[in-house]
Amino acid sequence: MNIAVLGSGNGGCAVAFECASHGHQVRLFDFEQFPDSIKAVQNNGGVQCEGVLDGFQPVAYAGHEIGKALEDADIIYAVGPAYSTRPFAEACKPHLKSGQTVIVCPGSCGGAIEFKNGAGLDLRDDPVLVAETSTLPYAVRLLAPGRIRIFNKLKGGLFLAALPAKNTHHVLERVRDVYPAMSAAKNVLQTSLQNGNPVIHPAITLLNVGLIERTEGDFEFYHEGVTPAVGRLIEAVDEERIAIGEKLGVKVLPDPELGVIQGYMTEATYDAGFVSAPGFAGVKAQSSLDYRYFNEDVGYGLVFLQKLGEQIGAPTPVISSVITLASVLMNRDYVGEARRTMETLGLSDRSVEELENLLA
Repeated sequence: MNIAVLGSGNGGCAVAFECASHGHQVRLFDFEQFPDSIKAVQNNGGVQCEGVLDGFQPVAYAGHEIGKALEDADIIYAVGPAYSTRPFAEACKPHLKSGQTVIVCPGSCGGAIEFKNGAGLDLRDDPVLVAETSTLPYAVRLLAPGRIRIFNKLKGGLFLAALPAKNTHHVLERVRDVYPAMSAAKNVLQTSLQNGNPVIHPAITLLNVGLIERTEGDFEFYHEGVTPAVGRLIEAVDEERIAIGEKLGVKVLPDPELGVIQGYMTEATYDAGFVSAPGFAGVKAQSSLDYRYFNEDVGYGLVFLQKLGEQIGAPTPVISSVITLASVLMNRDYVGEARRTMETLGLSDRSVEELENLLA
């Protein structure tokens, strides 16, 4: 198949590498303000990878022309942080063709809805199939432009839902060769809720602020950053996320349980499970607080959960406290910025039953 990958960061390069390793022709796109990896992939002719996946894989095109990247594409992976989804959708809008499949990877918080809105697609229409994953299929870091290290490829606990969900199994079959461990979620609310990043990253960052600022991230984020007290905060946030899922009629696996299924962890606990997790070995902390663990996982993820909880009557006092403290530390108003909420998605007036019917 012809695969287009939007986003040349760590995740995009990992998706491009593995799709190419399965014999697909891959084209890689990113915006002009992110030239480094695109230039490296151009110069090298592909992506270099080390770790649990290893080697070099060719990329047929790497550049900033979205039309060229999408030409004849069967599957389009939009791979990047939550704030990239809308720009990707708007860039794709003039070039999308009937029969193409778009996968927002990861959906983060309503990513498939955000993509459809940005691309001018009705939520229930499906000439262009749009789906999202619950998380990135890898633990991966960019070592240098066009060069990545994959610490873990998920062995399970990777969910996908199409919008509408009636198309989920069709999309799964199209990606089965590359992602055999991917399984169906009930709908895109389940994939959004099952993303553990907003549960883990803000809590660990918040309780390691001094260490991050003193060392500029010179410690292992999970193995050294998690203590019993940190684990209790992660658990409290997780309990509120799970309760939101219960209100919506979707099952959300607790984060440590999911971590074991995915192959990151060997113990399903909120403290020692992270400290001993082989899938997190060697993963360093961020070099500053101005990083996606606050800006994305609080500004998009936790704010989305807080507002969704308010809409359906699921209280989130711990989540709200984490948002408040992160806002103080960053001198920002993450709630006021409202980067991604049910209101920005156009769904704030829907009941639980209406949401379920719309997304089914």
